[in-house]
Amino acid sequence: MKKGISVVIPAYNESRLIAATVMAARTIPGVKEVIVVDDGSADDTGERARAAGARVIALPCNQGKGKALARGIEAAGQDIILLLDADLGRTAAQGSLLVKPLLAGTADMTVASFPLPRTKAGFGLALALARYGTWLLTGMKMQAPLSGQRALTKKALQSIGPPLPGFGVEVGFNVRAVRRGLRIQEITVAMSHAVTGWNGQGIRHRARQFWHILQALARLFWEG
Repeated sequence: MKKGISVVIPAYNESRLIAATVMAARTIPGVKEVIVVDDGSADDTGERARAAGARVIALPCNQGKGKALARGIEAAGQDIILLLDADLGRTAAQGSLLVKPLLAGTADMTVASFPLPRTKAGFGLALALARYGTWLLTGMKMQAPLSGQRALTKKALQSIGPPLPGFGVEVGFNVRAVRRGLRIQEITVAMSHAVTGWNGQGIRHRARQFWHILQALARLFWEG
């Protein structure tokens, strides 16, 4: 039986690139639906996503990436779930590389590894915390532990359980997938997305991300 693909895209104030991301995702062979979870955006992200051909789930207020993903995954109707960020634009079509191992039956979860950025976006503290924390709890070394671009089988998602809140969601996927004995592959892709700047908003974003990852690792430690 040929497996279909549901694409789930959490989006918060991503009106600039959401339409291009949706249209690119729809070109991936096997995609049956693109679900955009509009996480309480103050702009017209939802309207642009719908016009581009996505099914839009509008949350009444911003609930964070983890909860937005949970809503999208719950609504997905296909056997393979492809998770993509909203700001990938045309490079979202590279998601086809992530689903191939799942379609071939050689992986349960794939994770996209991006090319190295041309300019340094930050100190890399959140990435280092996620990378070290994943290794400490599982023994697995990952190049891209915070990548939001992932493909999972529905069975794998059921085994992993509900996504962790906020920006701890990817670390939760990593640790729980290893603990459940799932087959994980990191795939090099040519995707690109917006880099958080060194302004007040960017610094607050990085601090919130670091805190969410730290909380997620503490929770995962006690899960055992």
